[in-house]
Amino acid sequence: MVVMTKSDTLSRLAFRPMQMADVDAIMAIEPTIFPYPWSRGNFTDSLNSGYSCWVTEHDGKIMGYAVLMMVLDEAHILNISIAKPYQGQGFGRDLLMHMIDIARQRNALNMFLEVRPSNQSAIGLYESIGFNEMAIRRNYYPAANGREDAVLMGLAL
Repeated sequence: MVVMTKSDTLSRLAFRPMQMADVDAIMAIEPTIFPYPWSRGNFTDSLNSGYSCWVTEHDGKIMGYAVLMMVLDEAHILNISIAKPYQGQGFGRDLLMHMIDIARQRNALNMFLEVRPSNQSAIGLYESIGFNEMAIRRNYYPAANGREDAVLMGLAL
């Protein structure tokens, strides 16, 4: 794990819109985080569809990314990820707060996301920000033993 303090990174942590040129770096991170990662096509389709796609960088290196889809006054986080070496240091919270700010700028009233029930660290983060469990989506995610449910979470903006 790469340990950085907030004071070390605040001056160098940057958010910027994702570009097609970033997909190679993202594809190097995605399979190290998820057992069933997004494909290159998922990211390129998101960019081509005009979704709000962002990366966070430290010293010019992508350390995280997020994809936000807007539908009317609802924001839906489709993917939010921090590279393993940077997890557990608050960068996921920073990226999520940035995405919440983007959704508010676009006049969203609510934000939604799905998360695996087995991803307790992510659920803890979402709950600490104010997301609440709204429903269970049965057999939503692929899993080693077939399918895994998803917890649908929502946040009033």
